[in-house]
Amino acid sequence: MGYDRAITMFSPDGRLLQVEYAKKTVRQGSTAIGLVCKDGVVFVTDKRLVDPLVVVESVEKIFKIDDHIGATAAGILSDARVLIERAQLRSQQHQVTFDGPIDILSIVKDICDLKQICTQSGGLRPFGVSILVAGIDEAGPALYETDPTGIYFRYYAAVIGEGETEIEELLQKEYKRDINVDDGLKLAVKALNKVLDENFNVDRLDCAYIRADTKILTHLSRDKCEKLLREVKKK
Repeated sequence: MGYDRAITMFSPDGRLLQVEYAKKTVRQGSTAIGLVCKDGVVFVTDKRLVDPLVVVESVEKIFKIDDHIGATAAGILSDARVLIERAQLRSQQHQVTFDGPIDILSIVKDICDLKQICTQSGGLRPFGVSILVAGIDEAGPALYETDPTGIYFRYYAAVIGEGETEIEELLQKEYKRDINVDDGLKLAVKALNKVLDENFNVDRLDCAYIRADTKILTHLSRDKCEKLLREVKKK
């Protein structure tokens, strides 16, 4: 009783309840999927439009941190925007200071450092968002997931948000490490379509990829997303 009223107070069984509530917020967020492929990385997300009058193109769910690094999020997207802007600044500072692109892990650690501070400081609340960060650096393609506690893990394939359990089961069955970017996009869209079913359409779909040879974050056009979704629904 009352152990969830302060972020700095542990419950008798050793839990920080406000942090656990933040993780539940993530599970209610719109779905985001990241995959590592043999020739790059893939992002596929659900925009989850809350109003038919919203301009579809104005809803951003996949963010550019640098040319070679992208990110997507589930949970409170305003929290994500603050963290992404911090990561963008960190990336540019590294470029100016060292005259070279930043590695992905440094970006992930910087995001997680701030998240962790917000789990032990009075007067703050945890960031109610999980972020998938992926890209291509000197070590090759990589994908990381950060959660509200400030912890991070590296994945071959990861999903956050609504339908996480069902999509994870599908990825465990069908994901292969030698998959290419094109097949990775199809697999992720297939998983998203399976969970969201009849409510899912091209207006809600957002896809992007970074190929290992170009190291440039590229968003799929609406026409390509529509073609991808048609192919998936035919099968």
